[in-house]
Amino acid sequence: MTLMEQWAALVENQKTKTAAEAFWKEYYAMEKDNYAKILEDTSWVPAGTVKDLAEKFNMEPGIFAGFLDGINTSLKKELDLEALTEESEITLDIDFEKLYYNMLDAKADWLYNLPQWDNVLTQERRKEITKEYRSSKIAVSNKVGRNEPCPCGSGKKYKKCCGA
Repeated sequence: MTLMEQWAALVENQKTKTAAEAFWKEYYAMEKDNYAKILEDTSWVPAGTVKDLAEKFNMEPGIFAGFLDGINTSLKKELDLEALTEESEITLDIDFEKLYYNMLDAKADWLYNLPQWDNVLTQERRKEITKEYRSSKIAVSNKVGRNEPCPCGSGKKYKKCCGA
């Protein structure tokens, strides 16, 4: 069973709502500790076997696979998660601006509000990233309104031209 299959099995094996809530509460606490450790010293690029890194982050390898799944899109070079084994050599070279953006996208306020961010990104830069994130979520319509000028360039209203 691959590490990602182990992670999926752990998630699926939470049979009751109470068990699932307890599982995620424990996982999120571990995840928060991991990110606090990573943000504390940004000069440290975690590298080694999956098993060794899992131990450094106080996680079982199957649970660590879930952490890797969450951080993968924030890495400068993404990992092939499906091919990972405990003996796979990995490097977690993190793009911190992308990580902050992805935390906003995941609505993980317990992560993007960590005090360790103060030493990584300035308050102004975090506000800019938040603004970029919010503007990326605004729906933009390419639909032409009835009373707007026709896009064909005739000078007529759309309803009297191509919209007729």
